[in-house]
Amino acid sequence: MTRVLAVATFVYDFLFGDDWRLALGVGVGLGLVVLADRVGLGRLWWLLPVAVLVTLVASLRRASRTS
Repeated sequence: MTRVLAVATFVYDFLFGDDWRLALGVGVGLGLVVLADRVGLGRLWWLLPVAVLVTLVASLRRASRTS
């Protein structure tokens, strides 16, 4: 059980350790791409890289304001 707990702790720290907004933005982008594919709009794969880029830029702007 300790290995399962260690893996779960690692995954949590990896995803939410620095900025939970990054994980949320990527998760929402991934969800949008999956939803678009389920509806039959598989050609909207480019939404995920755009979501990652927008989330990264927003995170960098927040970081530059706090330093």
